[in-house]
Amino acid sequence: MPLTGDHKTVVRYLCTRRHRSGQQRRRRQEARYLWVSLAALAVILLSHPIAAAPQKEVRRILILNEVGPSYPAITIINQGIQTALYNSPYHLEFYSEHFDTMLFPDPAVQQEFRDFYLRKYQNRKPDVIVTVGPSPLRFMQEAHQIAFRGVPIVFCMPIGTLPGAPALDSDFTGVENDSAPAETVEIGLRLQPGTEHVVVIGGVSDFDKQQLAYIKQQLKGLADHLDITYMTDLAMPELLERLRHLPRHTLVLLTSMAQDAAGTRFKSNETGSIVAAAANAPVFSLYDVFLNHGEVGGYLSNLSEQGRLAGDMALRMLRGEKPQDIPMVKGVNTYMFDWRALKRWGLKESALPPGSIVLNRQPSVWESYKWYIISGISLILLEALLIGGLVWQRARRRKAETDLAVTYDRLRLAVEAGESVGWDWDIQSGRNQWFGDLQTMYGIPADSYSGHIEDFRRSIHPDDRELVWKAVAGARQGREPYIAEFRAVRADGTMRWIIARGKFYYAPNGDPVRMLGMAVDITERKLAEAALANVSRKLIEAQEQERSRIGRELHDDVVQRLALLSIELEGVQQDVPYAAPELRTRIGALRNQTAQIANDVQLLSHELHSSKLEYLGIVGAAKNFCKEFGERQKVKIDFQSHDMPPALPTELSLPLFRVLQEALRNATKHSGVKHFQVRLWGSSGEIHLTISDLGEGFDTKTALKSTGLGLVSMQERMRLVGGELSIESQPKSGTTIHARVLLGSGSDSLRAAG
Repeated sequence: MPLTGDHKTVVRYLCTRRHRSGQQRRRRQEARYLWVSLAALAVILLSHPIAAAPQKEVRRILILNEVGPSYPAITIINQGIQTALYNSPYHLEFYSEHFDTMLFPDPAVQQEFRDFYLRKYQNRKPDVIVTVGPSPLRFMQEAHQIAFRGVPIVFCMPIGTLPGAPALDSDFTGVENDSAPAETVEIGLRLQPGTEHVVVIGGVSDFDKQQLAYIKQQLKGLADHLDITYMTDLAMPELLERLRHLPRHTLVLLTSMAQDAAGTRFKSNETGSIVAAAANAPVFSLYDVFLNHGEVGGYLSNLSEQGRLAGDMALRMLRGEKPQDIPMVKGVNTYMFDWRALKRWGLKESALPPGSIVLNRQPSVWESYKWYIISGISLILLEALLIGGLVWQRARRRKAETDLAVTYDRLRLAVEAGESVGWDWDIQSGRNQWFGDLQTMYGIPADSYSGHIEDFRRSIHPDDRELVWKAVAGARQGREPYIAEFRAVRADGTMRWIIARGKFYYAPNGDPVRMLGMAVDITERKLAEAALANVSRKLIEAQEQERSRIGRELHDDVVQRLALLSIELEGVQQDVPYAAPELRTRIGALRNQTAQIANDVQLLSHELHSSKLEYLGIVGAAKNFCKEFGERQKVKIDFQSHDMPPALPTELSLPLFRVLQEALRNATKHSGVKHFQVRLWGSSGEIHLTISDLGEGFDTKTALKSTGLGLVSMQERMRLVGGELSIESQPKSGTTIHARVLLGSGSDSLRAAG
């Protein structure tokens, strides 16, 4: 609607006055910002080298507000919007405009504002528009297709639908004002049982009326058991007078009151305090902005969160999302209450819903001084406990000293009886204390000795010192128990075998401070083991000798005699007349059987005493045996060898050959497969032999406990030459036998065993 000349003059005056005051405020702000910016720039230049900051893309955000920033609700919502946009990847330019519908309610003036905004932004189109309140939303519904086509719009704080306004199209989304009058009344009934009357207070502005219509709709369900009165068409003095004389069992619900019936305008922080001071009943509210003025509170709409949600939607649109892909949401409500109002009206805090926020709580004497009280009582109790603890500790120490003396005597007796020695090594000082049977182990004529750690080092056999010290260093570094077996040389030159175990103890910083341990004389055991090894060696040597004797007898006697028998049978077969063909056939069969027996006996003699081992060496003998054994047993044996030395001593080659024979016999008998792999190779002064299959497998622990001598014999042969035998097998997972000997270890081991 066009304005008259007087109206235009008033509008120009108001706009000019507002523009000038705004310019003055901006100049003051710009001056402050300039000084702050110069100071910050100076700090940056002094502390960092100058570097060009990356340029951010510019995005414009236009915020259209229902009223000016003097209204607290507008300021809270705008702060929420800018908080959500704070971490935007763009350089944001904010434009904030106000319709001031409370100060300029005349539709003609409002139209003038709208025309002005259309002209102002027609050549500076924003990237996102945010409307706060119903009037800006109504304006954008009417004008956005004309002047802001394609610009996404986020609305905030509308209540219900706008009468006569066109429907929202796909460019709109936003946050609805989720006031909860019914929930607030219900919590009021819970806090004040027996309530019979509810008085709803509101104003006469367009926004007030729109909210009142929404509240009436929400409270319909409570009207059947409550007397609900709406005090909305009253001037403030009359309203306050009525509030002073409300009947008993009443609660007041304060809604928006931007303007009373007399035309007086109010702000949220004004109406709340006036109404709460005058009413003789508790006042509940719908928005957090009404709190802290004497109102009790309720299920309040969080205006800051509404602004944050709207700002988050705007940020998503700046990043490319479409408004139609962002669903509209309701604002966030929270149970919030003023502790002072609860106490004023005698409302129980225990009746509040779980998770409620209570503001302005004044602590009780206990809450204010509880830590002083607790500290004082705790100090008294602590002193009493310390005194009692000291008395108890003194008695306990005396008992511990007595028990320690007895325990020490027991330990000494046990150590001496077991031909053992204990030690306590102070690492920092290097002092080492020994106690026990020192005479037997070290030739020291005493049951205790204190010396330096080097004294212990010198007592170790020279060949074992490096081994022992490596074990000590490994246990110290790895924080593990120390275990070592070595020879000690007594003062009279006698050598004793010792096994030692120890443990390090560490300071809080991780450094070792002491080591405790025990050493046991195992000389007798070592002698017994050597004697047993000598017996085993002699048994195996005797076995090999007997094998060789039987093999030679079979080869030189039995095989020759069977060969002669086969020749005689051939002669008999030729002398038999051709008239007796059956007899000739029978004699021929006997001759063939005799020849086969001779061949088998010859193979058996080779297994008992393989002359090929002496002439062909371990590689040739092993390869030949695998071939002959495979042909005889109808199995496939893959033999591989590499990096073998040209000559291997018999004391090493023979145990390996016997392990190969025994392993293949066991494999063909128990594995259930017809394919085996044998590998023989040398590396780093060692000879390795493996025999593997993919057969049934077995439990090695059970097999070693069985009455058979095959596995035990293989292990004993390897042990006598200083080698190792290991078996990898699991049921249904195949078997691999590993044999390993060190070059040059055979003669050394045999000499040690002898």
